[in-house]
Amino acid sequence: MGEFGPWHLLIVAVVFVLLFGSRKLPDAARSLGRSLRIFKAEIHGLRDDSPTTPAVTGDSPQTGTTSKDGQPAGIHPQTD
Repeated sequence: MGEFGPWHLLIVAVVFVLLFGSRKLPDAARSLGRSLRIFKAEIHGLRDDSPTTPAVTGDSPQTGTTSKDGQPAGIHPQTD
């Protein structure tokens, strides 16, 4: 295990129990597990999201497309 032996890990475990108490450690571990599960699901969701239409690149505006309010696509009226 390199420079860390079983005694080092035991000392770290005892310090954690003394600092946080034996009641809070299971709750903290459960909370960490839930957070990691949510994070993993979100990362997996990002991989699954693929654009259904190709991204528009270039400097020329699209022609013939309008939004719901009759404005050309990409132009939004200012609301102050």
